[in-house]
Amino acid sequence: MKLDILAMAAHPDDVELACAATLHKYVMAGKKAGIVDFTRGELGTRGTPEIREQEAQASAEILGLSARENLGFRDGFFKNDEAHQLEVIRAIRKYRPEILLANATADRHPDHGRASVLTKESVFLAGLKNIETEEQGVKQSPWRPKAVYYYIQSIPQNPDFIVAVPEEAWQVKMKAVRAFKSQFFDPNSDEPDTYISSPKFMEMIESRGIHYGHEIGAQYGEGFTVERTIGVKDLFALS
Repeated sequence: MKLDILAMAAHPDDVELACAATLHKYVMAGKKAGIVDFTRGELGTRGTPEIREQEAQASAEILGLSARENLGFRDGFFKNDEAHQLEVIRAIRKYRPEILLANATADRHPDHGRASVLTKESVFLAGLKNIETEEQGVKQSPWRPKAVYYYIQSIPQNPDFIVAVPEEAWQVKMKAVRAFKSQFFDPNSDEPDTYISSPKFMEMIESRGIHYGHEIGAQYGEGFTVERTIGVKDLFALS
């Protein structure tokens, strides 16, 4: 299945927290979007890998994704090496996205920065014809997305650009976030408190969306960084 936009993430819920409103905005516009999670988040303090898998699929339905896949890498211990790169290359060639969204280049969780570099290097390698991969026994063709953008996660960064998202897309994002019931605030939960399980964390996500939106005169916004200079063909098209 060819996708227009693909988000890759170290953990289930990374995309939901950082850029799900952007994904849904384009789903609303008729684009095909998907997520590839690298790990099952099995080192998480709350919930189980099985529960998080169910939550991830529920979120995918809420967002209207065309595909969601988990590569089954080891949470906390995956590497940026040949074996892992080949799996990421396979996924990129499988979905053939025009735009790829990746983890923050640096963040509180070391998996995020490592996943970012793994994704970046795999994107380049995916375009080389002499690297061979297969999907269900069929040799894959080279593919390299036109652009890679990095979503912002826990550590605040100055975005290189902000995507304006409408109220409807933002509310769908928050519904998708809440699909991960095991991870976030639940007054009835008896599991240990974590960095992301307090109501203040959810308030931060909402506030950040409002803040980014305010910066560009929109209701809500999601910020991204780039490593390649963005070319502009028309100054009058910039908001």
